[in-house]
Amino acid sequence: MDGILRPAADWELAMMVGDLHERNTPVEVVGSGTKRSIGRPVQAATGLSTAAFRGITLYEPTELVMSARAGTPLAIVEEELARRGQMLAFEPVDYGPALGTKAGEATIGAVFATNASGPRRISVGSARDHLLGVRGVNGRGETFKSGGRVMKNVTGVDLVRGVAGSWGTLAVMTEVTFKVVPLPQDALTLVFFGLPDDIAVELLTAAVGAPYEVSGAAHLQAPIAARLQYEALRQQGKSVTAIRIENFTSSINYRRGRLKELLEAYGRCHELGRENSASFWGEITTLSVMPANPSLLWRISTAPRLGPQLFRAISRYMPAQALYDWSGGLIWLEVPATADAGASDIRRVVAAHGGHATLIRADAAVRAAVDVFQPLSPGVERLTRGIKAAFDPAGILNPGRMYAGL
Repeated sequence: MDGILRPAADWELAMMVGDLHERNTPVEVVGSGTKRSIGRPVQAATGLSTAAFRGITLYEPTELVMSARAGTPLAIVEEELARRGQMLAFEPVDYGPALGTKAGEATIGAVFATNASGPRRISVGSARDHLLGVRGVNGRGETFKSGGRVMKNVTGVDLVRGVAGSWGTLAVMTEVTFKVVPLPQDALTLVFFGLPDDIAVELLTAAVGAPYEVSGAAHLQAPIAARLQYEALRQQGKSVTAIRIENFTSSINYRRGRLKELLEAYGRCHELGRENSASFWGEITTLSVMPANPSLLWRISTAPRLGPQLFRAISRYMPAQALYDWSGGLIWLEVPATADAGASDIRRVVAAHGGHATLIRADAAVRAAVDVFQPLSPGVERLTRGIKAAFDPAGILNPGRMYAGL
């Protein structure tokens, strides 16, 4: 890469992108760069960093709304929210440790650009569901603003949801406005040891399906649980199945009792109080149990009850180990490094069972040779190309990062 453009204001960014558009010059858009190795390698000689767009521009705790410039570190956003007893409800996943960087270095813009949603997604929805408004610059170099401080977009065009999860291929975000929520007064995690995948997911789906407001439901196979930093769980030497409940202490006490009754057939459970619960789920959210190593990492979403079946089918073709989140609906899958990342076998299994698979960790040569994101159906591809043409007609923003030719 010959150079990196570092705009500090919307007008400056618009001028730079407009010039790139006129010269038909591809550009790689990055924030702090923590997710740069996800996706197909971008073929661009020029980079554009949003790191200078920093700072919280609006925070109204009583209205549960915050605005921040896109390059603001997520850690600063979460620190300010915690100071006022609030948080991001969707618990953004942090890819840093899985990709060989430190946790806590992502930017708030990248969180929404990648729709990075963590364990609480099962109860509160994804990151894009909490995004209220976006300011940015499209591929023509035009500044735009969409949405606002309420969920309804009066223009009738939901640009906010369109840009969220687009991985910088549609526009360069400069500011995001989003909902926040109060921190729970208390939290508790029920933990079961030694359950096989099928039984564990059966337990998790039963708990999530009950009216007890479960906000986290995960199962770690024994090899993954052996990487936990939380010693009391790691030393068990068994798989770990965890259910989290949060809210007021009195509510937790009631729901704990009811959940124990509901799940007593699955064996004795252990309890993690608020601090230990936060420690455990922090390891899930930061993917510290899937640290950077020579193995490849896939992210597979499917129907929760199908997760173990899908895992077994993949295991017939290659050694694999998994962390199940979202009560089994999200599988973080480690497989050995191969020239094609096992993509043909994994995608065939996913197609047979239903779901989507994204290659998260692999060398650049592997990511250039296989489909990293779930291949699009013909109808969805036509729609995607139309949206890309509307936002970025010259195709200069992160070209090919998600799909070849887009």
